[in-house]
Amino acid sequence: MRLTIGRVLIGIFGLAVLAGVVYGFLPRPVDVDLGQVSRGALLVAVNEDGKTRIRDRYVISMPFAGRISRIMLDPGDSVTGGESVITTIFPTIPELLNPRTLAEAEARVRAAESAVERAASTIEKARSDRDWAASTADRIRRLHEQRATTVERLVDAESLLRSRESELAAAESASDIARYELEQARAGLIRSQPREAISAADWQYEVHSPITGKVLRVMQQSAATLAAGAPLIEVGDPADIEMEIDVLSQDAVRIRPGAKVYVDHWGGETPLVGAVRLVEPAGFTKVSALGVEEQRVNVIADFSVPASERATLGDSFRVDARIALWEGESVLQVPASALFRTGGDWSVFVEEGDRAVRRTIRIGHRNAQAAEVLEGLAEGDRVVLHPGDSLSDGSLIVARRRP
Repeated sequence: MRLTIGRVLIGIFGLAVLAGVVYGFLPRPVDVDLGQVSRGALLVAVNEDGKTRIRDRYVISMPFAGRISRIMLDPGDSVTGGESVITTIFPTIPELLNPRTLAEAEARVRAAESAVERAASTIEKARSDRDWAASTADRIRRLHEQRATTVERLVDAESLLRSRESELAAAESASDIARYELEQARAGLIRSQPREAISAADWQYEVHSPITGKVLRVMQQSAATLAAGAPLIEVGDPADIEMEIDVLSQDAVRIRPGAKVYVDHWGGETPLVGAVRLVEPAGFTKVSALGVEEQRVNVIADFSVPASERATLGDSFRVDARIALWEGESVLQVPASALFRTGGDWSVFVEEGDRAVRRTIRIGHRNAQAAEVLEGLAEGDRVVLHPGDSLSDGSLIVARRRP
């Protein structure tokens, strides 16, 4: 009886050992993270930091040598073009009346007259370019309505028209400044030629702001005697700002004027939208934070949203910009972390039942988060994210539980 019980125990022990060995050799499922193939918006963009800058800045300087009163304006103060008095210049009697100063004043008048004529020619050219761009945009718009041309040609024509309108506005502003400088030069010439029976007040000269905007910087606040050309203050219009985004030169060659720019993390609740106006033709060398020299190019972009939606955004503020290279609205896409190379092809592991099946796919546009699926996957397929070396075609898998 005892011998029989011993044999039974030995048999049970042997079966347990055999079951353990068999269990040890059974394939175990691999814990994986799963993602889903879906449709949605896809944006391929160049992500870089940039800064805002006022489009037109004006440094108001001394039109001629003299003694100025204290400037009472501070950065942020509003000024009105042709009305706001920046400072008053009082004469310094031998310098304003000597022959050398008189000759210099006459030369400044002639130079200012030439600048006015040059500005008028620039306006004519800018107006002609704007009219040509307007007629071209109108013609392409009609063709587009008749479905005789592409949307890209219409977008390019409208972008060119906006650019030509901006150039005309800049030329007109430059003409206003040139006329203002001519008035200053003529006024300086009058004050260089003394006349009898004129009160001392008539020899004073008030310097006015040439534009309506705000004071950006005050270079000379205290009363002082200054030479001609000495800077006094800098003014500009904070509502008329643009973006300066420096990108790597290999990214710059893929950016086209008119491309959308999305601005995130600028301080507001919603992203801002703009458009590329210019990719500068010359690059520059910049040392990165890691000490690597990089060739970079400035991309200039305009805001498309009204100034009221970005009222708190000022000059030289940081912007986190995404410059669109391509974007689609309803794009079949797969998470980029699911992709891996098999030879020269792209592949993914697709969940089929409790196994991972390797599938070769064809992709199109992609960014760091997702890739456009052209062939090989369908909407709703579940794919393995971050596949490791332990995974092979046909491996048992189990979805990892997330905390």
